[in-house]
Amino acid sequence: MKINFTQLTFTFLFVVQFSFAQQMPIDFSETSEVFTAFGGSGFSTRTDPSNPGNTVGQFYNDGSDAWQGFTLGLSRDIDLEVQKTISLSFYGFDPNAHTMVLKLEGSVNDDVEVTQNIPTGGGWTTGITFDFSNAVISGVGTPINASGTYSRLTLFIDGGITTPGTYLIDDIDDSSEATDPNALDVIYGGDPVWEDNFDTPGAVNSTNWHHQTQVIIPGVGWANGEEQHYTDLEENSFVDTSGNLNIVAIRKNRSDQGLTKSFTSARLNSKFAFTYGRVDVRAKLPKGNGTWPAIWTLGKNIYEPGAFWHSSHGTTSWPDCGEIDIMEHGLGATNHVSSALHTGSSSGNTENTLGINISDVNSNFHVYSMNWSPDQITFLVDGVGFYTYKPSDKNTATWPFDEDQFILLNVAMGGISGAVDPGFTESAMIVDYVRVYQEVVLSTDKDLDLDSTLKLYPNPATDKIYISSKKPLSALALYDVYGKLVLKKENNANSIDVSRLNSGVYFLEVSSNSERVVKKVIIN
Repeated sequence: MKINFTQLTFTFLFVVQFSFAQQMPIDFSETSEVFTAFGGSGFSTRTDPSNPGNTVGQFYNDGSDAWQGFTLGLSRDIDLEVQKTISLSFYGFDPNAHTMVLKLEGSVNDDVEVTQNIPTGGGWTTGITFDFSNAVISGVGTPINASGTYSRLTLFIDGGITTPGTYLIDDIDDSSEATDPNALDVIYGGDPVWEDNFDTPGAVNSTNWHHQTQVIIPGVGWANGEEQHYTDLEENSFVDTSGNLNIVAIRKNRSDQGLTKSFTSARLNSKFAFTYGRVDVRAKLPKGNGTWPAIWTLGKNIYEPGAFWHSSHGTTSWPDCGEIDIMEHGLGATNHVSSALHTGSSSGNTENTLGINISDVNSNFHVYSMNWSPDQITFLVDGVGFYTYKPSDKNTATWPFDEDQFILLNVAMGGISGAVDPGFTESAMIVDYVRVYQEVVLSTDKDLDLDSTLKLYPNPATDKIYISSKKPLSALALYDVYGKLVLKKENNANSIDVSRLNSGVYFLEVSSNSERVVKKVIIN
């Protein structure tokens, strides 16, 4: 939120779906499983003509280029040391024979490829297998037993000839199990260590919150060209009779600190600071172009006169203090919320950011969360992770996140969020609660032997989840996203009935004697 620069680009504010996409297996059930077509080709998804309940990838060659193709960047590398084969299913609309080249790229090793002939007949041909122990070096043709890891997969259908056609592909699989790139390494739950549920109508609880009203740039105002004064007036921040905090931006001229601004609003600092844990904020966002609501944290050590912690701990300038933006809205299209991190190595126009689209941020409450462990920071909406920051090299420039941070809630106006709607009069960010958890409930240890033998199905589930393993299972325990135990089973631990549970994300702990594994499950 404290970013101070004149031009903001949105290169990294991608629209992300809640999925484990762009990794094997690929069955085109997720909207993010998208191939990039080149050379005059095209890619889309469609319904399987032989099974209306199945979604498949559609690949189109227009015949203008002999080597039209389709490429897919992978979030998890294909490791040929672990698995040498990749299989897929192919659908032809014509009765002709076809060839397909599957090429692996993005490795320190040579690009490698395997060619397979697809017989005549049309319709689906399943189990087409590309064996990279019998590959060739791309562009050279030298046979090779390929090895190494590869981050990109490219397909050519009828490569080398200018024949137009439309083809379907499904179930691209290297026999690996999909993993969640936003899996929590530590799950925090139990009772909150700090919270404000805003149960008392009237003024904001001064025991919990400090109104930050002193501008941070003397003679100018707030950073980023913002157009508001922050006040401690109750009209800008109050608790309503429904038990919600209202942070209200109002079109109102106000002269303060030698400056006249066109809007008033509020910026709250928590009088609580913490290191590691989970923050949950249930909020509904303001309406109107030019509004810029934010839920975020700053290092307790920030040198910023007027901030609550400045007088006692302010030794470090921004961005070296570290900033964690749990939720911002107004930096992209309507209903696009983003999360970001500002550090000494990435500040201002930060590269460490990602956004998602949520259709109803102004009309409904959502829970915006940050899960902060010693190793990573994961951002979630309604309990589902969509972005994780985990630098491989942790130093003072990339990871200032081993000291206390405090929470900020505010609504800025204008600046880099764009021009304020001329018809804007007032709108509020409405906050139901702010909660911080620090009790370690579970640890998702991925190195347990049990993990490699464990299978869960179906996932997502509606009625029952079945669990199988080569090891005897002694107990099952199902936790919600807040770490609360909702189901436990100690006998016949090969299934668990979830039919009476609300839809959402849960964590299933599977135990086998002294071993345990935690898996993320989705209940529809």
